[in-house]
This record gives sequence, C-alpha cells and structure tokens, in this order.
Amino acid sequence: MLLLRGWATGAGGFIFTIRPTPVAVLNLALDFISPAAAPSADRVTLFADVILPLPLPRLYTYRVPYELNDNVVIGGRVIVQFGAKKTLSCIVAAVHEQAPKDYQAKYILEFIDDAPVVTQPQLKLFRWMADYYLCTIGEVINAALPSALKLSSESRIQLHPGFSAEENEYPLSAQEQQIVDALGTVEEGKAMTFTEVGELLGITSFHKVIKSLMHKDVIFLFEHTADKYAPKVVKKVRLAHHFVSEASLEQLFMQLSTKPKQLDVLMKYLQLVPVYQNEHANLAGLEKPYLTSSPHLSASAVNTLIKNGVLEQFDQIVSRFPLENEGAIQIPFSLSESQTAARDEIMAHFGQKDIVLLHGVTGAGKTEIYIDLIRTALDSGGQVLYLLPEIALTAQIVTRLMRVFGSRLGVYHSKFSDNERVEVWNGVLSGRFQVVIGVRSAVFLPFDNLSLIIVDEEHESSYKQYDPAPRYNAREVALMMANFQGAKTLLGSATPAVETYYQAKQGRYGLVTLSKRFGEAGMPDIELVDTRKAREHKTMHNHFSADLLGEIERKLGAKEQVILFQNRRGYAPVVACQDCGWIPKCTNCAVSLSYHKHSHELRCHYCGYHDSMVTKCPACGSRAVKTQGFGTEKIEDDLKIMLPQANVQRMDLDTTRAKNSYQQIIADFEKQATNVLVGTQMVTKGLDFANVSLVGIINADSIIHYPDFRAHERAYQMFVQVSGRAGRKGKKGKVIIQTSDPTQVIFDKVIRNDYVEFYNYEIVQRHEHGYPPFMRVIKMTVKHIDQNVGQAAAIMLAQELVERLGQAAVLGPEAPYIFRIRNFFLQEITIKLDRAHTVLKHAKQQILEAMDVVRDQKEFKQARLVADVDPM
Repeated sequence: MLLLRGWATGAGGFIFTIRPTPVAVLNLALDFISPAAAPSADRVTLFADVILPLPLPRLYTYRVPYELNDNVVIGGRVIVQFGAKKTLSCIVAAVHEQAPKDYQAKYILEFIDDAPVVTQPQLKLFRWMADYYLCTIGEVINAALPSALKLSSESRIQLHPGFSAEENEYPLSAQEQQIVDALGTVEEGKAMTFTEVGELLGITSFHKVIKSLMHKDVIFLFEHTADKYAPKVVKKVRLAHHFVSEASLEQLFMQLSTKPKQLDVLMKYLQLVPVYQNEHANLAGLEKPYLTSSPHLSASAVNTLIKNGVLEQFDQIVSRFPLENEGAIQIPFSLSESQTAARDEIMAHFGQKDIVLLHGVTGAGKTEIYIDLIRTALDSGGQVLYLLPEIALTAQIVTRLMRVFGSRLGVYHSKFSDNERVEVWNGVLSGRFQVVIGVRSAVFLPFDNLSLIIVDEEHESSYKQYDPAPRYNAREVALMMANFQGAKTLLGSATPAVETYYQAKQGRYGLVTLSKRFGEAGMPDIELVDTRKAREHKTMHNHFSADLLGEIERKLGAKEQVILFQNRRGYAPVVACQDCGWIPKCTNCAVSLSYHKHSHELRCHYCGYHDSMVTKCPACGSRAVKTQGFGTEKIEDDLKIMLPQANVQRMDLDTTRAKNSYQQIIADFEKQATNVLVGTQMVTKGLDFANVSLVGIINADSIIHYPDFRAHERAYQMFVQVSGRAGRKGKKGKVIIQTSDPTQVIFDKVIRNDYVEFYNYEIVQRHEHGYPPFMRVIKMTVKHIDQNVGQAAAIMLAQELVERLGQAAVLGPEAPYIFRIRNFFLQEITIKLDRAHTVLKHAKQQILEAMDVVRDQKEFKQARLVADVDPM
C-alpha cells in the first residue's frame, strides 16, 4: 500500500507524494480525501499515548490504524511522525479511546514490536524518575534504551510510482536526468539518501534539484527508518548431505586424490566434526574461520570446495555471549563463621525490613555473602541485579560469578557495543539472564520479577549521573525499583554514605556489621609522612618521600606488589611561564590546561579541548615555560626512571578508553606481570589482589581541601578504600599517606579505621549546617553564553524561588569555583528543603513553575536551566 504525503503549492493547490508503507497507514490518506471512505462506525477508534525520546513535558497522542487495533502493545515501539520532518521511534505508554482536544491526532506509521520491549514495572519506575529528578519521561527513555533499540532516520528519495520516462511531460535538466538514471526504474525501487545525491552531482546546493523533481512528480521524499540492532551472524560450513555416508565419502576421497590442498581441508573438517560417529553433528557445521584462518590450510581450497558443492556455506545467528559455562561450575566454597553469622543476620532483617546495610571492613569477604544470597534468590525463582560503581570492578567480579552462575549471568555496561547491550536487554526480557551484574545504567533493564538487588560500594559517587538528564543516583533508583517489585535490597560498603548509615541507625534499614577481615588477614598499618618537613630536609625525590620510595624498593625486592594513588590524571595539571606567570587556559572553560606527555599536548579535562604544548611564552616571549604539579602520568614516568627494574602500569581514564583495557590492566596485575599499579580513584574501588602489600597515597591534601560539604566524607572514604587494597590475603599490609599537614583530624580516624567515630563527628556537622540527611538539597544551575544575561536570569530565578519557597530555603545565586564550562557561564542556586514527602512534592512543583517563568522571558530564551536533585 501507499502513504500519501502532501505539499501546498504556490497556487493554493496540493501536491501528493506517495511512499510504500504498511496497509494500515492508508487510513490517514482515506480520512483526508473522503470521509465516506473511512471504516464503518462500529469499529473502535483507539489512540495511543507515546513517550517520545525528547524533553517534552507531556506525552503525545497518536491514532492507531483500525487494522492494527489488536496489535498495539503497551511498552512496544512504534514509528511516528513528529513535526514536519522528524520520524521517530517511541514507546507506547497507554491505549485509550479519548481523542486529544488541542490537536488533530496523526496516525502511527508503523508497529515495530508485537511484544513489549519495556515492561510495566519499568514504565512505573521511569515515571517516578521523571517526577523525582525534575526532568521529562522522554529524557528518561532516551537514557534507558540502548542506542540500538532506538531507530535512526534519514531523508531519502525514490522514483514516484506513477513516473514513466516515456510519458513524462516535464523536461528534465541534466542534473535531474542524472538523478533519475541513478534511481533506475520504478520496478527496481532504488532509493538514494541526500548525501548520496550530493556526491552524485558533485555539488553542495542540490536541494533545489530535488525540489524541482518533486514538483514534477518524478520522485517522492520519505524518511527511511531502520532498526539499528543487528544480531551477530557467523559464517559456517558443513559437508553436503549427499557426502555424509561412508560410501560417498570414500568416493569423494578418490575424486580429491589429485587435489591435495582440497583433501587437507576435507580431512581437517572430518577431524573437527565427527561425521562417522554422529551424522547429525554435520548439521551444526563448523565456523568457516577454523578452516580459512589455519596456516596449514588453503583458504582458496575451502572456497573451491564450497563452489563445487562439497561444502555448504550458511549463516547462523549466535549470541554475543557464548554459553561456555552452560551448566555453571559449582565451585565449592564455604562461608566463614563470621560470614555465616552476617548472612543469617541479613536474612533475619529481610524478614522485617526491605533494605539492609552490610557494613563490612575492606577484605571482610562481602562478595562471598553476596554470592550466597544470590543463590538463595535464584532458588526461589526470582531475578537478581548486582550493581557496581565502576566498569573496572566488573572485570574481576564477573569472572568469579561466571564460575558459579554460568550462562544465567549477564553483564551490562557502557564499554559493551550497542548490539551487546541489546542482547542483554532481550536476555532479561526472555528470562535467559536471571542475574545481571552492571554499573548504574543497569537499573534501566526490563526486570519484572526482581527478588534481590545488591548495591556494592553503595557510597560511591559513580552511581550518580551528572549530565545529561535524568541526573539520577542509581542507588536511590534501585531502592525505588525494589519497592515497586517487592524485592529486597542489600547495600554494602566499608565506608557507607552518611545518609545511608543514618537511616540504618534510625531503624529504617537493617544494619549488619563485619568488623574483621576474612581469614588470617589483618588491617594494614597506616603511616603518615610529612612532606613539608621532608622538603625542608631535602629528602623528597621528585614527589616521593624517602620513606615511600624505600618501602616500594623493599616490597619489590620481596616480589610483592604496590598500588600508588594520585587523584589527578595527566602529566602536570598546570603549565606556567616562570618569568611573567602566564598560564595556558582552555578557550571554552575557566580552567588551566593539563599537560599530557604521552600525546605531547595540553588538554582540558572538562570539554576535551586540546592544543599543542608551548615552548615559548606567547605573553612575554620567554622560553622558561615549565610544568607544575603532577598527575598519574608523571608518577608513572618518574618511577620508570627511578626504578628501571620495575614494571609500572597506569590505570586512569586515559589508559582505559578501549573496550577491554580494564580487563587487560587488571589481568596483568593479577598475573604479577605488573609490579606497580599507578592510578586515580579507579584503583580504590573494591579490587582484590592477593600480592599487594603496600599502598601509597601520593598527595592526600588535594582531596581534603575541596569546597564541598561532602569533602571530608569523600576523603575518608577514599583513604580507607585505597588502604583496603593492601594485605588482603594473609600478608601484613602497609599504607603510606603523604601530606603536608598530618595533624588534621581525619587522619586519626583513618589510621584507627573508626568509621563510627567519623560518622558521629560528621553527623553533628550536617545537623548544625542543615545538610543531608536532615535536609534535601536541589542545585539549580543557570547556563548562558553571555555572562551578564546568565547572571540576570539566575537572579530572577532566585527571586521567583524565594517567593514560592521562602528566603531561608534559597541560597545564591553565585558563580561556582569553575564558572565557565564549554563556553557557558554558570550561576548556581542551592535549595534546601524539609525531607517530608508532601513538602518535597509541592516544592518541586513550585520549582518547575519558577523555571517556566524565567524561560518565558524573551531575553532569557537561550538560558539553560538545570535542576539537580540530591547533587553529589
């Protein structure tokens, strides 16, 4: 069937163009042309509210074609036209019989799915996320769906079905004829993209040629929408069925006796596929690369056998996650006495409460408890979601869990390709994956029978999504997800978030404590080194104190491993002229550029801007341009010079961009091919290495002195977590912390590993100054390319908020420490609200209204207003 599309002409007429389309879409044209042609009145007219992947405040309603009334499914994908040109895929959220009052409902163009790809529990969760995080459900859907489940569209042209070269009454220009020739005939049905038209004509201004052909009814324009998900296909070969019998094979051997290369291929195939023992094994065949990539076989001989009908080549769709451990290797392990007691206590709490906090010191064996609880959940027929804050952690833990759960385990994170993520998504829908381990985006997966959610290292800021919307915290989303599905949630950490521990102390969460490390391992010894005194005594070697450098050499001599932590990547954070003080700055952000030696360039860590390294100051002409400060790259470089016998490797954002880089770095360290691992906070999070006996924190001061109410909490968590990497398997570990001020209070609590004392100190400060967990915080950010306009918009927003929420609830506006990012000047407003649910809901509505008032002002149309609920 055909879809009619129309364009108004200058004379007031209407030109129709036609595109092939499913039969149901013809209803749109029939209703437009003749009301009498519409289907009979006894048929129900259905409408679908759809979630478009756009930041729209409301759902949009489309009409369901009559013929497909029975096909529409809530949670399925459909293709719709939105606006004049856009063709989008979206999710059906509701089906009803109520036509929209404010606009004429367009028809749904196509139905993609006959079963939901988004479940009802997901839709409920997505609505909650949109309301709670002050964004639209379209933004949630855009973040939730893997890219390969979204559809891409591109304008294309095709010959009009009524066009005939012989009967065409309009003369064609040379360029127009060139396009017609390229499209062939109507029967061929060829189509060309706009890009291909431009390349064919060799010009950039080709749209007038397309427009002319459309007016002459030679071509029509349509949006080609294609599902981007493609299953993985492997090429396989098998012996032709008429050669499978023993007699036929003997005859085939005789025929190939003068063709040794082809005979070698046949013999290799028969070695790998036991045709004699099992004729049915031949049906499954063999992957073609087993033959073509063998150095002892001829690829051309393989192709000749295929051409001559001896071997049959065929395609087979396979999983991107091979089921090598189909039955799962049931590795026996037993919980220690303390682990068993903790497990039993967790289960007892689950009988009364839905959320339990497992507060266990680093190395206490929390993962073994998790595995035991997952087994119990699976035995009851439920699904399990295991969240981790970093992709780096999944590389280690997946190996352990795969040995236990085998093919029932799925892995989900951003380093996977789009198609791999779709396979996990579909695997959860089909029930193939009963356990999924993943990072924060795994909360979007289509679970509908969750029994248990584990949030490991629950305190981590990596669970927070900063940009774009929704700016969610996966820990909080997981708690709500569990609530909607009646699941239990276990939060695990050696250094719980202050808010989480407060809820446990108030009795809202269950609390289970593991105060000792697993087995014979004890807590590491922690030593502070005063770098200010070391510099006075000239005992610093670059950025290493004599104590730290000497200890590294001793550990390497004992064949033990070392982890060094520096919370800044790159070679040097600042480059400066020693004569005039000039510092190279980012052209887009209010920050200095960091020097990266490996690429020999200056980079901005906020927007990605980069420039070549300068050797002469552009301000004064001096050549005294030097680097200042140090990052992980410089530490790695210095160590390789000072300790040439050591194999040093670095783990930070720069070295882990490739898909399998995490796994490779961790595997090298586990095999002890690497002696010293230098890294940013990636090395602090839950990694488990048996041979690490020393951890060095190079510069503790940069973490403590940060203008944020969570600075001390983050510093304590980071110091304790990275210290916990040392001495985990019986060897006594040691931690050396370099600081210019060892008298700071936080160090005493770190040395004594006294989280409760730290919490008691911190909770008093939070209560006194009105911060979480006693108040909810929402941070409003106003962005504009003009600093003055942005400031004016922020002032107006603050005034509107004060009118609605009161003066005491609104702080600011003020420029943040980094006041310009990506060419946008920033102003921030902090809102503090009472934690009461009704107050919070009302306040959020007031905030949205205040934002709308500012957006309605003509001078502030270009201002971007961002709301971040529960900022980290």
